Parts: sequence; structure tokens; C-alpha cells
Amino acid sequence: MRAAAGEGDVAGPDREAAGRTPEFAGRDRDASGRPRNARPRDELGRPLPRGAGGEAPPPDEPALAPDAALDLAQQLIDSGRAFRAHEVLEASWKAAPPGERDLWQGLAQIAVGLTHAQRGNARGAVELLRRGGRRVAGYAGGPAPYDIAADEVARFAADLAGRIERDGLDPATTEDLRVALRTGGR
Repeated sequence: MRAAAGEGDVAGPDREAAGRTPEFAGRDRDASGRPRNARPRDELGRPLPRGAGGEAPPPDEPALAPDAALDLAQQLIDSGRAFRAHEVLEASWKAAPPGERDLWQGLAQIAVGLTHAQRGNARGAVELLRRGGRRVAGYAGGPAPYDIAADEVARFAADLAGRIERDGLDPATTEDLRVALRTGGR
């Protein structure tokens, strides 16, 4: 019988040292014991079998500087790789100062919404586009940091979610799944 959480439970990398088998045996972990997935992924971020071709996972590095992160995320979105853009934006969200975290999280959620749309998951697309759009909308109405086009991005997310909910994904084109993150379309 397994002990209840907290009763002699050992977390993280010390679990094996305590004679316990990890719950996810064979799962990729970094040096500190945190889960990492080293499996290659396709252009939409779906995991492929180990050893298959595809895109290698991004390096586990600190977040890029905000301008560089936005430039890279835009390039990835423009090339139809919203999943990879989400990874870049998520790293920025986690490294952002408290006053910017909702903005970066919203951008990352919008990228996940685009990923769901690219994968054919209308329900997931609508949910994440709306959730992310609401977060970004909190920065609308004034100058957002790093020239982020908060008004336009929030409106894009709400409009796309509404169109998908109303019409489904079939009429959506690849151009419909592109958003300009910064003012002036940079």
C-alpha cells in the first residue's frame, strides 16, 4: 500500500536514493531531476518516436532578451511553427518581471491556441485564444512594453476564436493563423 502524500514521501531526484521507483520510469530529466522531453517533435510540436527525424527540442537555456524573443517568436509564427513560438514566449513569461508576466503568458497562450488550430483542435484553439487574448487585453489602451501590439493581438485572438467557434477550422487559411506581435508588423 502506498503512503499518503507527505508521509515519508521523497520528491525529485532523491526518490530513487530512498529506494523508490520513479512514477514515470525512463522519463527524460535534467541534472536537477526536473522532467525534460528529449524526443524530437514535428513542425506542430507533436512528439515523434525517439530517433525519428524532426525538430530537436529547444536548448534549455535562459529566456532570450524580450526584443530577441519577440523577433524569434514572430519568425516562428510566420513560418507556421506556433508551437515553437509558444516555447520561446513561455520562457519569457517565466523570466519576466511581475508587471509583465500576464502579457507574456497571454502571448504564449495565443501561440498555443494557434498550435491547436494548426493541429485541427477547434475547441482547444478557441479556449487558448480567448484565455490568452484576455491576458493581453489587460495591456491594451496604452503603450505596451517592447512595442507589443496589445490592442491588435487581443482583437486578433478574440476575432479568430469567434470565427473558429462559428465556422470551424475548415475555412481557416494559414494566413488566418498569423498574428503580428508588434506594432508596425515587426
